[in-house]
Amino acid sequence: MRKISIAMAAAFFAATSIFAIGVDEDEIRSVNQTIVFENYTGPHATVDTLDQIKQIGRGLGNAIASDLDSQRTTGNTAKYYVIHAIDSSVAEKLDADILVLGANASVDHIRNLRHIIAGYLSAAYNYSESDAQTIATFVTVYNAVYRQNMEAFRSKYKDIVTSNLTASRAGLSTRYSEWPGNSQIVIPISDISGGLSTVDTSVISDREVINSMQEDDDKNIDARKDMVDIKEREAENANEKAQESQKAATEEQRKANEAQKQADQAQKQADQKKEDAQKAQQKADEAQKKADENPDDKQAQKEAQQAQKEADQAKKAEDDAQKKADDAQQKADEAQKKADDAKQTASEQQAVADKKQSEAQEERRSIAQDQETVEKAEQAATNAPSVYGLSLASASSMDSAIVKVNTKDGTILQRSEVDVIKNRTMFPVGGGFLAVAGANSGNGAVKLVFIDEKSLEITKESEETLSDNSVLVQDGSNYLVIVKERIACFAAKYDSDLKLLKKSPVPVSPNSPIVKTSAGYMVTDVAGQPLVLDTAELKITTKQAVEAVAGTVKNLTK
Repeated sequence: MRKISIAMAAAFFAATSIFAIGVDEDEIRSVNQTIVFENYTGPHATVDTLDQIKQIGRGLGNAIASDLDSQRTTGNTAKYYVIHAIDSSVAEKLDADILVLGANASVDHIRNLRHIIAGYLSAAYNYSESDAQTIATFVTVYNAVYRQNMEAFRSKYKDIVTSNLTASRAGLSTRYSEWPGNSQIVIPISDISGGLSTVDTSVISDREVINSMQEDDDKNIDARKDMVDIKEREAENANEKAQESQKAATEEQRKANEAQKQADQAQKQADQKKEDAQKAQQKADEAQKKADENPDDKQAQKEAQQAQKEADQAKKAEDDAQKKADDAQQKADEAQKKADDAKQTASEQQAVADKKQSEAQEERRSIAQDQETVEKAEQAATNAPSVYGLSLASASSMDSAIVKVNTKDGTILQRSEVDVIKNRTMFPVGGGFLAVAGANSGNGAVKLVFIDEKSLEITKESEETLSDNSVLVQDGSNYLVIVKERIACFAAKYDSDLKLLKKSPVPVSPNSPIVKTSAGYMVTDVAGQPLVLDTAELKITTKQAVEAVAGTVKNLTK
């Protein structure tokens, strides 16, 4: 397994196997780690197209897109499924989509996983393919940086999210062998209808993530540039919304001012009515006093009654006027609240615009510095004297990777992603190298492969599967290996284009050596005995050998 850059963002356009190709606040604590993904990079027994890989994500995304407002789970829990963890009743912190890799998930390369996530984002939230790919790259790095860090997840996400996370599975391991059944990939959602800003890009590209990406030789400049481009567009969108909201706020404030003016006028009228009512009541009280002092004065009694009637009418007029004034004030208060809310919305949107623009500017400065460093290193590597060779994939591994080494100072200028080359053997062939590579695990297979000299990637492989321990022997322009068919193995001869030329008619040991002698190729049969095959047809060369093989075949068929 070669250790691969954490942010390999370039799309893999050729049809190949799913296995072969395959966001607001600062984090609460420093992680200080370099993320290096380990992937399976050898041949595979079955092959899926890039579109089939993306369709895994699209299928999940289409299901979620049908009802974005509801919390639910969709997909196959044994392989790939998504928990749409949304809680609109809670305003603080973030919602999230959690992509879970089930125990039978077969993805074994970070590129493929990013294609699945990108397919999901495009289908669920209508991201463009390029933007989805960029976000998917950062999502995987973010989840690796914060792998099993429940403290960080709780600080950012709503309970609906964290209640669906398990400490041992939260995030993404850097080892593909640990992905199935042990991965809960968190995609931070700031606004399910936010368009370009649906996924919180600030969270997935925080300082810890960027620091990790800068540790790679190419410093992941292309992926970081793409993220800066997204943030600049986010800032532009937020700025436009802020300006529109500010216009709306200005209009709402005008309406609020007019409403307050009307309320003030209504209150002035109510105050006048109150003064009139007080005077009328005072007049009524005086009339009543006179009537009380002259109980036999019928005219005084009549005037008192009339005065009280007028006072009651004045009081009613006061009450009506005050109610009208209160209603007008309520409308004015509502209008002012609406204006204040519009101002708050404009302010928040402008804050988003300023934040995204600030992040973009800071990152552009960082990218410019890194780009200069990378260009100098690339220039030095181009001019350096170099040779190609093999290096063990790890201290405990018998598999190898191709390396390009500076012969002047011994530094590694380039290392193949393919790190499952068998028997520490390769042969240079027209612009590349032939080798036996692969692993017989999962969907992996051992095959004869051609590795391009410039990219150091597999560009061609044999149709046939080889024995796990097959040797690789060169004889002129031909190459001999041990192929595997069901339970039996055979010596086989290929040309440099990986075309099968001949196959021995008799089975041999899966661990058989192949040695060219003056009599032909010496191999070992399934009984452990040496056997000589002619170089042209790979047939047995002696009668004794024929009889021995016949006996071996008979024993195998019992």
